[in-house]
This record gives sequence, C-alpha cells and structure tokens, in this order.
Amino acid sequence: MQLEDGYEYEIVGGEVAVIPPGHDAWVVGDEPFESIAWSGVRGWLGSLEPGVERVVVTLVMTDIVESTPAAKRMGDRAWGDALAHFVDGARDTIASYRGQLVSVTGDGVLARFDGAGRAIRCALALRTEAATFGLPIRAAVHTGEVEVAEADLRGVALHETARMLSQAGANEIIVSATTKALASASELRFIDLGERQLRGLPDSYRLYRLDAR
Repeated sequence: MQLEDGYEYEIVGGEVAVIPPGHDAWVVGDEPFESIAWSGVRGWLGSLEPGVERVVVTLVMTDIVESTPAAKRMGDRAWGDALAHFVDGARDTIASYRGQLVSVTGDGVLARFDGAGRAIRCALALRTEAATFGLPIRAAVHTGEVEVAEADLRGVALHETARMLSQAGANEIIVSATTKALASASELRFIDLGERQLRGLPDSYRLYRLDAR
C-alpha cells in the first residue's frame, strides 16, 4: 500500500491496520485478498447532534389569503383581535385532532400530525374556524421526513409544504400525493390537479385539491 506522501507498507494476514483516505493498494501474490472493514458510525447513522431525531410526520400549513387588504378593510384593532382569536382557537382545534402546534407564522400556523386523515380533517376545521372571523385561509397538507430538534422542525418536507401552499387559492386545501395515499381509508374526496413544478424544487409533484362538498 502506498500513501499520498509516498510512504509504502505491507499488510499481511491477521493484522489490523488503519487505512487513511488517499492511498493506492494492490495485492501481492495469487491469493485473493479478504478483509473486514470498520467505518465510523457517522458514515451510516447520520446526524448525531444531541436531541435531534428524524421522523415521518404529516404537516399542515395555513395562511390568510390577501392578509394586507383584509387588515386594511377591518382596521388594525379588529384585524389583530380576529387573528389572535383564530390562533387561540387553532391551538385547541389542532389538539383535538391529536396534532401539535409547531409555530405561528405571522398570519398562519404550522402543525404536525402522526395521521394523514386527521391532518386533513384538521385543515378543514381550521378553515371553518377562520371563516367565523371573516378570515379566508388556504392550507397545504403534506407528509414527509423531518428532523425534530426540541420543538423545532427542519427538512425539505417543510419547504415542499410551503411551496404547495403557494398553489392554493382562498379556502382551498392542497394535498400531496403521498398524503392522499395515506388517507385513502378516510372517505375524503380529492380533485386531481396533475403534476406541478414547485418553485425552487427540482422535481415535479402531483397535487390534489380537497373536495369538501
């Protein structure tokens, strides 16, 4: 074996050796070379950052459609009161569907669920609740793997959900193909929107609009 600095040495049967990156190796003789290799745990286990775990969740993300015109129409105080009441009610609604409120995003919420059907039904309930305050919202529901660090979520699934949300109009709930498949037994109905290219993401995504008639 020859290392990058030119140093050469020979490994014989029964020896244990540390082989650094950047080397050239060859077999001396006619017998086949057999070895058992150990690699660092980080090479296959992934991130070992304390408190971080990867889980599959269904995300619900909402925001208010045309919030700036709505705020101007309602006035600052009425707008603030309506938004605060909606967020307070959203906490209870999310909990009633066994979800967890992750964050409040200005004029919307982000929640996580361990069931696709319950997540979609929660999005429906949030839309109904927002309407009582005169707030037209839109929602996106998507299932994917995220990193959980304490109460924070990270991962591509969050970006995918946000880009899906931008495809929704007022009072629409957009659902990914993955979530729809997982909710197949929930008796919910969907309208196929076809393949969509989401801004900033390389792949196309098949999206559905919830048919809540």
